[in-house]
Amino acid sequence: MVAPVRLASFLLLAALGALASRAAPAAPPAGWEQLSVGPMKTSIYVGSVTLTPGPFVRKGDTYTATYEATVWPWFFWGEKGSVTIQVPEAGLRRAARGETVEFAGDGANQKGKPRHVTGRAQPANATTGKLKLRIKADGIELIFNGTYRLGSN
Repeated sequence: MVAPVRLASFLLLAALGALASRAAPAAPPAGWEQLSVGPMKTSIYVGSVTLTPGPFVRKGDTYTATYEATVWPWFFWGEKGSVTIQVPEAGLRRAARGETVEFAGDGANQKGKPRHVTGRAQPANATTGKLKLRIKADGIELIFNGTYRLGSN
């Protein structure tokens, strides 16, 4: 009679331990509240586009930034706007382990035209890595390659 009670107690404690380990996932490394991306350039038909994002600031599961896109030689096609990308904490933990992380987001230019963003971050170490961004603008997909750095300044 005592053995079934001990077995039931052991199983209950094991189940509670498994739930506790799932309930408190490890937080992303400190300093990941800001993401810096340098200017990136891509070619278009008879010209180029330079994308200069501001610092991405993390709030919840999102990073938000402003951007400026300049088009050469057609300067009047340039624009400014803002973009928000979704990167859950699980993605940050994968990046901290050196794994590639894919993300998506949306934005809008100064006229309110939507901009859809997808991308991939390939960490080189705990705070830097390569970045590939795909931005859909007015039915055209622009592909930018660059680098990122986590942390402020």
